[in-house]
Amino acid sequence: MAHLSDRLNRLAPSATLAMSQKSGEMKAQGIDVINMSVGEPDFNTPDHIKAAAKKAIDENYSRYSPVPGYMDLREAIVAKLKKENGLDYSVKEVLVSNGAKQSVCNTVMALVNDGDEVIIPSPYWVSYPQMVKLAGGVPVIVNAGFEQNFKMTPAQLEAAITPKTRMIILCSPSNPTGSVYSKEELEALAEVVKKHDDLFVLADEIYEHINYIGKHNSMASVPGMKDRTIVVNGVSKAYAMTGWRIGYIAAPEWIVKGCNKLQGQYTSGPCSVSQKAAVEAYTASQTCVEEMRKAFERRRDLIVSLAKDIPGLEVKVPEGAFYLFPKCSSFFGKSDGVHTVNNSTDLAMYLLEVGHVATVGGDAFGDPDCFRMSYATSDENIREAMRRIKEALSKLK
Repeated sequence: MAHLSDRLNRLAPSATLAMSQKSGEMKAQGIDVINMSVGEPDFNTPDHIKAAAKKAIDENYSRYSPVPGYMDLREAIVAKLKKENGLDYSVKEVLVSNGAKQSVCNTVMALVNDGDEVIIPSPYWVSYPQMVKLAGGVPVIVNAGFEQNFKMTPAQLEAAITPKTRMIILCSPSNPTGSVYSKEELEALAEVVKKHDDLFVLADEIYEHINYIGKHNSMASVPGMKDRTIVVNGVSKAYAMTGWRIGYIAAPEWIVKGCNKLQGQYTSGPCSVSQKAAVEAYTASQTCVEEMRKAFERRRDLIVSLAKDIPGLEVKVPEGAFYLFPKCSSFFGKSDGVHTVNNSTDLAMYLLEVGHVATVGGDAFGDPDCFRMSYATSDENIREAMRRIKEALSKLK
């Protein structure tokens, strides 16, 4: 009898990738679909970074790299953390992986035992609860909805902690909502964490540089939290390098050693050429990062103004990342005569089939009242997509 492992059967497939695949299939049939389902900058990797990769190929960086990454890349990350975040790490406290996704999964697998609880505020990135399940842990979802700007409060955190709680996963700026925790909000959450021994915070900061409110704040920079925090970051979003697959953790050395042991058994070190490109990304001029951030900010302003103009949608202004997560529950129970929308997944499917715009239902992110749109696309695409969405939603009675 053919059957997959119980471990695999516990997992749900990625909704964002599924939606992207479906829109791709429709495009292949000749249908003009605007894809706002995938979280990926539409910019090309800057030329100086590509040049460094070409140079690395010519210099024969084609052999296995050390499991935790090349020394010069770890040094560049240490320098970045010092300069940009005011954090002091040594190279022994940094581990480079095949994308920040692996960095998150490594950390969960290295720290979570069977039955351990991991607190995840919702809305959350689709993979967090699945990774916890993969490690045999129990995801404990804390609802931080639209009314509180999608941010967990210290009281909610305190109420969710039990003797089994091992970790909290925080993503700021957030995927899928674009919300950003302020310095004061992080300090208030840290006060709760510090009351409980052996409780760690996985701080996913991959959207650090796509921030519209000024300075990024890291949980690790809160006094007393560096030894309790695993910072996850990488080059994907800030430098438009999603396909290069370079992420990292900065954490206490014993955690890094554990993740190194794990990574050594199932992927080894990340791509040698990508690492050399990442060294250039971190050490060369950062002007490209600011240029892309400004473009995202302009698009944010555009999509927010167009979304606010659609009757029935409620919108919070995102403070970072490149997602809009509007509340759409006013459409539940409505129909255009052919399609009936009962939840946000139905709504996303309706927008794809009728409006030819790919979005992702909020159910996948733990918030069934909203849906996610990525505005990492051209102004022209944003305008046309929002026009289509407005028209499609107007047909629901």
